[in-house]
Amino acid sequence: MAKLYFRYAAMNAGKSTALLQVAHNYEERGQRVELFTSALDVRSGYGRIASRLGLSREAEAYSATTDFEALYRLRSAPSCVLIDEAQFLSAGQVTQLHRIAHLCGIPVICYGIRSDFRGDAFPGSRALLTLADDLEEMKTVCRCGRKATMNLRFDASGQQTLFGEQVEIGGEERYEAVCARRFYTGSC
Repeated sequence: MAKLYFRYAAMNAGKSTALLQVAHNYEERGQRVELFTSALDVRSGYGRIASRLGLSREAEAYSATTDFEALYRLRSAPSCVLIDEAQFLSAGQVTQLHRIAHLCGIPVICYGIRSDFRGDAFPGSRALLTLADDLEEMKTVCRCGRKATMNLRFDASGQQTLFGEQVEIGGEERYEAVCARRFYTGSC
């Protein structure tokens, strides 16, 4: 039975690496996968999934207007759909992916972060936490060694900030995965 999966973690936990490994495993067995990433994330180029380990691969970019159900009415069904940066999905898109898993029999595996730099849920993550048939927390660590579950954003002067748009793409120089203690107090 196909399911909708949500594999989530704070930033820099290896989500993209894990996604690329799953794609490799399917393809090594002669099965076709389709990869998607958010059109908002252009850190490694438009429509490109890249890990910090140096692995990368082309993917189809999805945006707020992407209709996943319409795509799969027009395409032959892949063995699996893999979605990176799933926090940027809309709630409606998550519902579409849930329907694809259950009505078309296609496993859909989404990778993303749960919350933003203010500790607020992303709309896609909130919907995935509600609808996903299987939830898996991927782990990473704070600089103090505790489990990192939150994401900090830094301003131009290197100070933690709680202000700004929810989506501001940036890499390790702008964000850090931290434990809850560091998130709230600024130290471990």
